[in-house]
Amino acid sequence: FHALGLNVIETVNESPPKIANWVEHAAGRTQVVSQIIKEISDNDAEFSQLWKELLIYYPKADLPVHSFSCDIDYQRYIADRSTNNNATVMTQAENIFVRSLQEQRIVNWLWEHQVEFKYEETLTGLRDQNGKSFTAKPDFYYTQTQTYHEHLAINSNGSSPFDGYIEKTKSKRTAYKLSGIDYFETTSADVEKNELIAKLEKELTTRDIMLDRRPHEEVLKAVSPVVMRRYHTLLLTCIQHIRASRLTAEMLRVRADTLHDKKRAKIFIEVVMRVTEAFERKLAQEGSIDFDSMIGGATDLVASGRYNSPFSLILVDEFQDISPSRASLIRALKNQRPFTKLFTVGDDWQSIYRFTGSDITIFTDFDEHFGDCWKGKLQTTFRSNQTIATTAGDFVKKNPQQIAKSVAAIKGIVKHPIRAIPVNGSTNKHAFSATCNRLLSRMNYLIASKEGDRPISEIKKLKVYLLGRYRHLDPKGIQLERSHLSAEFMTFHKAKGLESDYTILLDVSEGAYGVPSQIEDDELLNLVIPRPETYPYAEERRLFYVALTRASRGVFILFNQSKPSRYISEIKLLSPSALRYESVDGKEILSCSRCGEGFMLLRKSKKNASEFLGCSNFPVCKNTIPT
Repeated sequence: FHALGLNVIETVNESPPKIANWVEHAAGRTQVVSQIIKEISDNDAEFSQLWKELLIYYPKADLPVHSFSCDIDYQRYIADRSTNNNATVMTQAENIFVRSLQEQRIVNWLWEHQVEFKYEETLTGLRDQNGKSFTAKPDFYYTQTQTYHEHLAINSNGSSPFDGYIEKTKSKRTAYKLSGIDYFETTSADVEKNELIAKLEKELTTRDIMLDRRPHEEVLKAVSPVVMRRYHTLLLTCIQHIRASRLTAEMLRVRADTLHDKKRAKIFIEVVMRVTEAFERKLAQEGSIDFDSMIGGATDLVASGRYNSPFSLILVDEFQDISPSRASLIRALKNQRPFTKLFTVGDDWQSIYRFTGSDITIFTDFDEHFGDCWKGKLQTTFRSNQTIATTAGDFVKKNPQQIAKSVAAIKGIVKHPIRAIPVNGSTNKHAFSATCNRLLSRMNYLIASKEGDRPISEIKKLKVYLLGRYRHLDPKGIQLERSHLSAEFMTFHKAKGLESDYTILLDVSEGAYGVPSQIEDDELLNLVIPRPETYPYAEERRLFYVALTRASRGVFILFNQSKPSRYISEIKLLSPSALRYESVDGKEILSCSRCGEGFMLLRKSKKNASEFLGCSNFPVCKNTIPT
């Protein structure tokens, strides 16, 4: 596409355009956007404040509990991956983990203004209206004035998403009043009305608590790298869509009203539009073009008639990843010359490039964009065995918006071609590297034992792909070449279209940079995508499908046993005979007989330190087996 765009521009202008110097570098656009943000911040205090607010007060969208299919999905969403507790959220304040994104916003504000406080300080000696004594843990305790502060999950209509919460809150309020302590509260209703910070500041200043804001640079340096990368990724993706579809700030503001976290969306719009304008201004000042300009500029030349299309037949491969700008270029070429034919091939199950501007609805609603058409289905796979093909197909079809088809494999049914291997209690990638190394040794030994005494020179090595959701999972330092196999690392995206004998999927765990990735599915993308997908983590589901189907013989899934990806248990429920849990040495790990999706972990009793087997899906499943 870019070569075509360049050719169109060069043909019309009779000379090649100047290409921006960052185009050829993988991280070039990220560096340019980072520099633009810094330059605007240095010269515009208002923009600088908005950027800082995004980073420390709105690291994620504050989504309501009811927008998730179940409570565990909500806990997974808000949780920080650096802790083994699924219900905690990391804050800027050192070693303080809280229980909601709204509490995180409060703590980060207190940290920025250097207010001394303690989180969930135990308060004893309380009595309710019946004189019954109990102990409470108010969310915040301000040491300077001995003030207690509760942030309550109570909405504007007086309801709460949690069972029994309102009654419990009434009891606590009564006890606090009877005890005579200095107490105030904030609520989720204050967040809805955008009054949370103003109310907090008023309560503190009324009590003469000193607010001493940290320097801007100190705050930015303290921002989590995960949060910074998330916003750089969002900005880059949104800039592409804004430029390709010529979106205005007003268009985005209208769409912002459809999102859950409207305040965050409106701040982001102000930031992204300023950065987009500066980005385009930079190109104009240099007299250069980038990848997006190659397509957009060529489309304008074709549509205006300055370029005469010589094409009577247009063939497009990988059409599921088409972007609006590329579709516009194809449409302009097709419409310019009468009777031009368009033939496309694609698989909507493998649409995985939204971050580069693709829009799956152009493929799934093809006739709306290009007119009446004939559609045919290719339903035979020459790669995976039938068990992998069926299991992966059933997995991706859980999204009803995917086009329905049944995939037949030329290789037959295999028992347990998918093996899930827990890695003990670490988010450290070195733990996965070590486990991966042991697994490769085991595989090599088993392959060698089957080959017997055949000379190595006569044996074709098996190909193994080590696949990670992100590049940082590359298990560097391990032995990739063995006597009977050859291994290579690449990302899920990079592996698309390729095949191997076996794959090892690294760190298939919950978290921001996990599977599904919570970074790539931010609701802010709905600001720029014409018809957003409604199914949760729709593209992440397709990406995992791609990773599963790269292997012809078998798949090994390595995951953090404290935070297994929801996709593992989902596959276990879909096809119990396809997936089994096992140790890195190949010993079967018991599946949970009660819930059918978890596996039995060795645990210790808090009462007497005795050992027992407990379901990995605790607390949703409380199945136990004595050892």
